Amino acid sequence: MTSLLLATFDLMPDGESGGSGLVAALAARGVPARWASWSDPAVDWAAADLVAVRSTWDYHRRLPDFLAWAREVEGATSLLNGAEVFAWNADKAYLVELADAVPTVPTALLDDADLAGGLAKALDRWGSVVVKPRTGAGGVGVVVAERMSDPRLEGLVAGPWIVQPVVESVRTSGESSVYVFDGVAVAQVDKRAAAGEVRVHELYGGRSDVVPLDPERADVAVAAVRSAAAGRGADLAYARVDLMAWDGAWVVSELELIEPGLYLDVAPGVAEPFADLVAGRLGVS
Repeated sequence: MTSLLLATFDLMPDGESGGSGLVAALAARGVPARWASWSDPAVDWAAADLVAVRSTWDYHRRLPDFLAWAREVEGATSLLNGAEVFAWNADKAYLVELADAVPTVPTALLDDADLAGGLAKALDRWGSVVVKPRTGAGGVGVVVAERMSDPRLEGLVAGPWIVQPVVESVRTSGESSVYVFDGVAVAQVDKRAAAGEVRVHELYGGRSDVVPLDPERADVAVAAVRSAAAGRGADLAYARVDLMAWDGAWVVSELELIEPGLYLDVAPGVAEPFADLVAGRLGVS
């Protein structure tokens, strides 16, 4: 039987919350699957017919090791989305490239060579700004600043960074995540930030709810994935596209191609189309 390994990390050996439902959905399609930590040297990745990166939520702290692992796996078996896509997507500078093709949150690059100058320019342009590490996940290291002397800037983690305007709608209407599997938008989860926050993650008091798929947001999400696939010459099996309302339109705030959480605890039904795409890639009917 064709088999699948779902890559996670060592603090989540059983995968993302609700991940047992994904294993069950795969089993129902004749695909035996199990979770395995990407950094576990005892795992024989080559023995699987397919590997899907799922909850490797330490990759941003160990990026060189993670990318080396992905390239090794890709050399031994099939890896959804692929190591080169992971390398590109791990650097949020991709948003600058993506903006040439699809609407995105305005983004500029910052580094220590001219941190003060770049930050001053961004503040002059946008007023209040969000600074994020170019390689990061889960809202870690996100800093909001309104002036050069803002004491919150003392919380900056190691650079380089991106800087963006504060998108005020995230504090009111929140953020939408649209899942795109095999080029088709299949589900949407809306996320709200807690009062005073711009991060929508549950860790910071945010809330997530599954909602009907909005055609307008679905179109933007599919266009973003299509553009990324064309630009990288890549076959993108799965993506999560995060969207915010900016200047009267839905724009991309993140394009997650490495390990996007499926919110299976909130939207367990997302397991079904993900299992369908895996079965299709494996030729299992």
